[in-house]
Amino acid sequence: MAQTTAGPPATRKAGTSSSGAAGLIGLGAGIAMLVAAGLTVLTGARPAILLGLPDPGELTTVALPAVRSLSEVAMVLTIGFLLLAAFFVPPQKGGYLDVSGYRAVRVASWTASAWFVCAVLLVPLNVADTMGRPVSDVLSPGLLVDLVPKISAASAWSLTAVFALVVLVATRLVLSWGWTVVAFGLAMAGPLPVSLTGHSAAGGSHDVATDSLVLHILGASLWVGGLAAVLVLASSRANRDRATALSTAVPRFSALALVCWVVLAVTGVVNALVRVPLSALFTSEYGALVVAKTVALILLGVLGALHRRRTVAAAAVGRTKALVALGGVEILLMLGTIGLAVALGRSAPPDTGAAPPSITEAVIGYDLDGPPTLVRLLLDWRFSLIYGSLALLMVALYVVGIRKLRRRGDAWPVGRSIAWFCGCAVLLLATSSGVGRYAPSMFSVHMGQHMMLSMLAPILLVLGAPVTLALRALPPAGRDRPDGPREWILAAVHSPVARWLTHPLITLPLFVGSYYALYFSNLFEASLNQHWAHLAMNAHFLLVGWLFFWPLIGVDPAPRRLPPVARLGVVFASVPFHAFFGVALMSSNEIIGGTFYRGLGLPWVPDLMRDQQLGGGLTWASGEIPLLLVIIVLLVQWSRHDERSARRDDRRADADDDADLKAYNAMLNRLATGTPTPTAEDDDFAKVAAVTVSDERQRSEPSDARTGTSRTDVIAGQDDQGATGPR
Repeated sequence: MAQTTAGPPATRKAGTSSSGAAGLIGLGAGIAMLVAAGLTVLTGARPAILLGLPDPGELTTVALPAVRSLSEVAMVLTIGFLLLAAFFVPPQKGGYLDVSGYRAVRVASWTASAWFVCAVLLVPLNVADTMGRPVSDVLSPGLLVDLVPKISAASAWSLTAVFALVVLVATRLVLSWGWTVVAFGLAMAGPLPVSLTGHSAAGGSHDVATDSLVLHILGASLWVGGLAAVLVLASSRANRDRATALSTAVPRFSALALVCWVVLAVTGVVNALVRVPLSALFTSEYGALVVAKTVALILLGVLGALHRRRTVAAAAVGRTKALVALGGVEILLMLGTIGLAVALGRSAPPDTGAAPPSITEAVIGYDLDGPPTLVRLLLDWRFSLIYGSLALLMVALYVVGIRKLRRRGDAWPVGRSIAWFCGCAVLLLATSSGVGRYAPSMFSVHMGQHMMLSMLAPILLVLGAPVTLALRALPPAGRDRPDGPREWILAAVHSPVARWLTHPLITLPLFVGSYYALYFSNLFEASLNQHWAHLAMNAHFLLVGWLFFWPLIGVDPAPRRLPPVARLGVVFASVPFHAFFGVALMSSNEIIGGTFYRGLGLPWVPDLMRDQQLGGGLTWASGEIPLLLVIIVLLVQWSRHDERSARRDDRRADADDDADLKAYNAMLNRLATGTPTPTAEDDDFAKVAAVTVSDERQRSEPSDARTGTSRTDVIAGQDDQGATGPR
């Protein structure tokens, strides 16, 4: 770290030169509002009229896109400044934010305030727009309470307002780096409620459209917000704090910006192809807006390339004039594009003349060709943009890590690689193959997917030791250098949150209790017709499975490592709950999610009760096999640990000619002969013997803390360089 103080940063006034960047961002926000409202009026985008409802009036028609544009600008700025404070500028050694990070968090508190106010205003505006009534007619609190839960857009903005308020409170309180990361995570969740509603969440292929839009908005938030934060930092008064922050922030943002641009390009094309046929790109107003947005993205890519060539290296050493000038043009174009995107969201896609979607396509996003035969389950693929891309990214990063080790002459166990790749394959199959395709429409296939994501994939992934690989492949930050990804991983692993989440009293109820809470309540049926709910369920299954198996059989360093006996106890404790859940599904007289499945009316599922019983049987059978595998893994790990301890003792005995054994025998001989007064030499023998006895006791008691905290590897043996990195 560049700073050596360990206390909270002193409050200082920002340099007056940063007001230029702030004014530029304010101008961009105004441009976004004008573009959104102007294009909405020019294109005549009035969803209420298209649905046969009365016109909500000019105020709602103009104010809704304008306020939404301002809300999205405030949202991306909040994310960007928290990104700067959390990952772009180094904190102090004591864990408190540096001056630049502190300023960024305080700016984020003001942008979060604007985000919250706009989100609150958008609730009645969306109610008025949906009902086709002037906004003054829906401002009654009782009417809003009644209508908001029934209108998806209003509900989404209500939830967004909650996220914005939580982020606002957090940014007013945090001073430490760790809690800044938490606030950043909450801010990143803020765009999700709105991105899961609108055009992309309805009609055919809405699963692909929704996934692409989520990735698109998150990528845009990081890119636009990050650039705005870096510009404000670069235009602030020159001093040592700014120089230190820029040397880290500019290169890191440059790397992130390239990734974000690629994500925006790919997801933008996918989303456009879902909504607009190629023939309508130049013959419809919606297509014209898509073309304009594409041109803006290309221009931004060109500006980004100019940044990488001309401004990044100079700005990293404090010469920021070119960065501020070129970045100012870029941020204005970005914020104007936000207004364009809002106008696009208000416009109706062109009518392609296609037949109305079937019930199945309207509900789950696509049609099914027939019953789920083995061939269809394996070969009838529909790639999941979120989980399929995640699986491929995990494989790619793992391969990069292995190659880095091999380039410097280090080996990586093949068994760990096999486990990781198999775990990624299970994730890909569960979400993108025929299993993922049929899971939303059939309870039995859904339960098979559930078991793959919560049981099989996590077991294989934790045995792949990704944290250990990352710690060995990533370079350490070095003395007086800002923390990097390696230090972030270590901080996350050893954080109080990780220690709390891996406690058996937390993981065991989460692992087995979530089955009962989800399926034996109304929660499952309420979520069946929502694509975002399926995404959330898959994330829950995978994450909870990882948290459960990581401290039990994981090779990686864990914040809480239990003794082998305790690990076996946790696994055995979960077995009866899991088995009873499967039996309860098979013996239940009530069809879970019956209303939804009856509405689909799949001809190859005439008996929903039988399909549920099949799902219960799959749960019982497929769940016990992985748990049995875990027990075998634990026993093998325990055995290998004892073998390594014995070999270590043998090597020590060979090196010192059994000095410990001789000292122990001498002590026993002295005790047997009743020597009254031990000499100084006898005291030394007694000390050595006591250590030897303690060692033998520890080896014979597997529940000892030393045994519980040693690192084991069930697949490929002990890592010769330790869990935290190279020697």
